[in-house]
Amino acid sequence: MMILSALFLLALFAIVWRLSVRSNNYSWVDVAWAMSFAPVALGYTLGGDGWLPRRLGVGLLVAAWSLRLGLHLWCRVASHHPDEDPRYAVLRERWKQGLQRKFFYFFQAQGVLVWLLTLPVALIVQRTSTSFHLLEWVGLTLWFIALLGEGIADAQLAHFKRTSSHRDAVCQNGLWRYSRHPNYFFQSLLWWGLFLMALPSPWGWLSILAPLSMLHFLLNVTGIPLTEKLSVQKRGDVYREYQRTTSAFIPWFRRA
Repeated sequence: MMILSALFLLALFAIVWRLSVRSNNYSWVDVAWAMSFAPVALGYTLGGDGWLPRRLGVGLLVAAWSLRLGLHLWCRVASHHPDEDPRYAVLRERWKQGLQRKFFYFFQAQGVLVWLLTLPVALIVQRTSTSFHLLEWVGLTLWFIALLGEGIADAQLAHFKRTSSHRDAVCQNGLWRYSRHPNYFFQSLLWWGLFLMALPSPWGWLSILAPLSMLHFLLNVTGIPLTEKLSVQKRGDVYREYQRTTSAFIPWFRRA
């Protein structure tokens, strides 16, 4: 199943790349990335040999998260189309030579990331024990906390954008008062929950690759670094003050 999922993801992101080129909007990769978890997780659920309640539980959890985030991103990208997410405008400028080829590799990398992030699911669905391990309950609790936190952060930011009278204002309401990127924080936390759920499974320790990969992309690649750079360019000293007083990732008390 893991080989089939890899082939499916590479083909899917190749198709999305072609559609993005035709529509001249590379932001669609975000929607595809979020929604692609659902078919992969459900495929593992149907093809697994483990205890059925466990398989159904993890498959439906990941699919529900995938579809919620995918729908949220679909609405955001569709409402701005044909305007592109500023992050991809930066990449366009950076990749002027061989633009389409480099974006193709970028899209394929998103497929590889999804494959890595669904590794815990592939391991969980093979566990045959007919009872839930304590680590599975802890991981499940962490997953629900993270799912709720990510949903709240997205809703608070969307509400702020709808109601703010100033285009360049910085959202500092709710969770955004304690972290500059609470949505990213809770998205990372989801995969630590999956890692804990996978640990009792054979070779479960290998699933550490999933949360570490997510953390790397959020902290070092296309998550926080590009978002912060663009926010400073757009909002200037207002955002610099936000950076000075507010934690970048982990929600924490504000500095005076």
